[in-house]
Amino acid sequence: MATAQAPIGSPFGYRSTAMDVVAGIDLTGKIAFVTGGYSGLGTEVVRALASAGARVLIGARRPDKAAADLAGVSGAFEILELDLSDPASIDACAEEVARRTGQLHIIINNAAIMACPLARDARGYESQFATNHLGHFQLTARLWPLIKAAQGARLVSVSSIGHRLNGLSLDDPSFEHRDYDKWLAYGQAKSANALFALQLDKLGAPHGLRAFSVHPGGIVTPLQRHLTIDEQKAMGWFDVEGKVHPMFKTPAEGASTSVWCATSALLDGMGGVYCEDCNIGMLVSDPPPLASGVWPHICDTALAAALWDKSEAMTGVAFRP
Repeated sequence: MATAQAPIGSPFGYRSTAMDVVAGIDLTGKIAFVTGGYSGLGTEVVRALASAGARVLIGARRPDKAAADLAGVSGAFEILELDLSDPASIDACAEEVARRTGQLHIIINNAAIMACPLARDARGYESQFATNHLGHFQLTARLWPLIKAAQGARLVSVSSIGHRLNGLSLDDPSFEHRDYDKWLAYGQAKSANALFALQLDKLGAPHGLRAFSVHPGGIVTPLQRHLTIDEQKAMGWFDVEGKVHPMFKTPAEGASTSVWCATSALLDGMGGVYCEDCNIGMLVSDPPPLASGVWPHICDTALAAALWDKSEAMTGVAFRP
C-alpha cells in the first residue's frame, strides 16, 4: 500500500537536530553509506549515525579534505573516493564498498551541486542532473546487491524545496535544445531526486527496501559556493548587513530529517514520500508562497517510471530490482 503524502505524529520538528533524532537509538551492527559525508549537512549526518553505533562509509570527491573535516567526529567511519560526475569513479567506489561489506542498511544520497554555470560531464550531460541524479542512480544500482542483503534497508535521497522550480524535461535533460538556466537545472535535478525515491520505493519494497526523499531546509553550507552574496541577499537568504535569515537552520538541524528518515521506527512499513522538518511533507495543489510543501509533480508515479527508464538509457545501467 502506498504511503500517504501527509504528516504523521512525529515528536521532532523544525529545530530538531540530527543528534536529537538518534538519541536512544542503537545502530550497532548497522552499516551506512553517505555520499558527500564530510561537508555541510553530510558531516552532521555522519556524526549522528556514528554516534549511535553505525559503521559509516563515506563517499568523498576529495578524501584528504574529508579526513581533515571529519577529524573531530567520533565513531567508526571510513572514507572512500567517489566522484559522482565520473561513471568510472562510481563503479570503482561501489566495488570498494563491496570489498568492505556484504550489506548496507542505510544509504543517504546527500552530495550535490547547486546553481553552477553550465558544465557537462564526460558523457556530455549537464552537470547538475549528472551529479545530483544520474550519479546517485548509477551508484545505487551498483550497490543494489548489498542493499538487498540487508533485508530492511532504507535509502534517503536528498532533494530540496528547489523541486518547486521543476524544469524537468525528459526530452532535453541536458539543455541541448533549450537555453541553460542554472535554477531550472537545479530544480530538474532536485525533482529527479524525489522521483527517484518514489520509483525506487515501489521497486524495492518487495525486497524490504524503503526509500524517502528529503528537503533539509534552508542552511548556509558550501552548496552555495557558486552564488554571490548579492544573489543570496536578493533571494532573502541574507539581509543587507550580511546576516543570515533567522529561519535558516544550522547544519545539525538541516541533517535531522535525513537521519530521521533513515532511522525512525515511525516510518516502518512506509516509503516513497517526501519529508521535511522530521515529518512527511504536506501535498499542496495550489503552490502558496511558503517555505514548505510538496508540489504534485514529484508524486507522479508515471513520471517517476518514465524518469527511471530515461536514467537507465542515459547511464547504460540496467537497474532491475
